[in-house]
Amino acid sequence: MKRFTTGIVGSFAEAWQEVRIHKTRVMLSLIGVAVAVCAITTVVGLGAVAKQAMVEQYERGSGRPALLSIYPSLADGSAPPTDLMQSTWETTLDRYDISFASRVVNSSQTVQFVDGATGVQTMGVDVPYGEMHRIRLSEGAWFTDADVDRLAPALIVNEVFYNRLGRPDLATHPTTTLVGQQNTTAVIVGVTPSSQWDMTPTMFMLTDALQGLVPVGAASQQPSDPNSYMMGGQPPGYELWVPTEISDQLVTALQRDIGASLGKGANASVNRQDYQSWGGGDPFLPIQLMIGGVAGLVLLLGALGLLNIALVTVKQRIREIGIRRSFGATAGRVFFAVMMESVVATVVAGAVGVAFAVLIVKNPWMEGLIGQGQVTDFPPFPVEAAVLGLLVATFVGALAGLLPALVAVRVKVIDAIRY
Repeated sequence: MKRFTTGIVGSFAEAWQEVRIHKTRVMLSLIGVAVAVCAITTVVGLGAVAKQAMVEQYERGSGRPALLSIYPSLADGSAPPTDLMQSTWETTLDRYDISFASRVVNSSQTVQFVDGATGVQTMGVDVPYGEMHRIRLSEGAWFTDADVDRLAPALIVNEVFYNRLGRPDLATHPTTTLVGQQNTTAVIVGVTPSSQWDMTPTMFMLTDALQGLVPVGAASQQPSDPNSYMMGGQPPGYELWVPTEISDQLVTALQRDIGASLGKGANASVNRQDYQSWGGGDPFLPIQLMIGGVAGLVLLLGALGLLNIALVTVKQRIREIGIRRSFGATAGRVFFAVMMESVVATVVAGAVGVAFAVLIVKNPWMEGLIGQGQVTDFPPFPVEAAVLGLLVATFVGALAGLLPALVAVRVKVIDAIRY
């Protein structure tokens, strides 16, 4: 065992010494390896950023995994009374110790702008909704518990809405008027970014504040009516963000408990709606296959280039190898020495390539380019990308050293001296 270990260490030392002796030749051959490893590591690292952008985009629309939606109904198919459902909702959250939950109401409110009153698509939510759906803000901040007690309702508007107001400084607590049976002054606390295709204003409100508004033409509805929903008769939906590993059990339990709480014949439809519950396989498979294809092509080109240089180098060293054989070097020792020279050199080049890849991937400009403004939580440089880069360097070195090593082993002493 000691002899074997000594031989291995000696081979590594010999390989490193050969790299140092032939540093000019080795340097030229390893530039391509370093570039190839840097490219493949960069592709994998940027792929992680691109995947994170897709994940966050999905989570903004369908919620973080696992997000459950609840739609309750009575035996006759109607929505349950507001007070009864609210009591059931609060009891359910306490029973299962659920911290991230939100009522969701889709509505339309009339807002007074300088150029006239306009109907604005409005979503009523609770404070946790922002975290559940990764809501991004370009200005201001998301709702907090302090906003629940505001006398003037808090609004979070999109860029289109904000631009129509003249983009006032949010530090001045700008207000706008919600037109209804009684006009209401609301305070803008945040702005969500709009895409270039968004042409209409939208806004978020807290659900309790939204349900307290009475739109124009709703005089016949009384807030005390337990079955009255002030937003065009639409009852709220209910969303829960729960651990993925217990989501299936919670679906069954929530259907049972909520249905029983609402009375005989009542029903609670509970469904998981986040992207991980969609059918049709892994939604990230196409981007992973594309990244894998590009990385494989880069690896192939790097390996072929190094192999070509290694073969030329061995032919130039035939005399040296023959002399070593004449002094008693075994075929195995020559084979291992030639191969390890290639491996040691490519591992060093691989480490350099990985270092440059980290600098490229974590560059803020590059992150912004790949994320396209869709990423709020940029992932750290993936360890698997760095490990992959070093493994690729080792593999390329072994592959590029295998054929030259076989050529070196077949060198005859007499031919080598004549050469």
